[in-house]
Amino acid sequence: QVQLVESGGGLVQTGGSLRLSCVASGRTFSSYIMGWFRQAPGKEREFVAAITWSGGWTYYADSVKGRFTISRDDAKNTVYLQMNSLKPEDTAVYYCAFNRGTNWGRPAYYDYWGQGTQVTVSS
Repeated sequence: QVQLVESGGGLVQTGGSLRLSCVASGRTFSSYIMGWFRQAPGKEREFVAAITWSGGWTYYADSVKGRFTISRDDAKNTVYLQMNSLKPEDTAVYYCAFNRGTNWGRPAYYDYWGQGTQVTVSS
């Protein structure tokens, strides 16, 4: 089992920034992917960003490229999502997820999920 705990959500104005954190604990794996997804009311959960733990390759949804940055701290077992130039359409619950495989773009690829943290961007 892997436990994921997100933090860092909140209310911010358009153009502002937030940094989300996700701490992972429990069983360890030699290779895996950590991802961020988001879900707005009435919409499906969508991919935001992912990072491979070995190699540090990163992937982003087109809607957040150039504004969001995913990173990791191996020593702290933590993955971050730095969100800049936030827009009202970024408003959603953001989820951290853990994936033992090599695919990254769909929720079905992920094995463990955090509880989510609310991000609200006011116009």
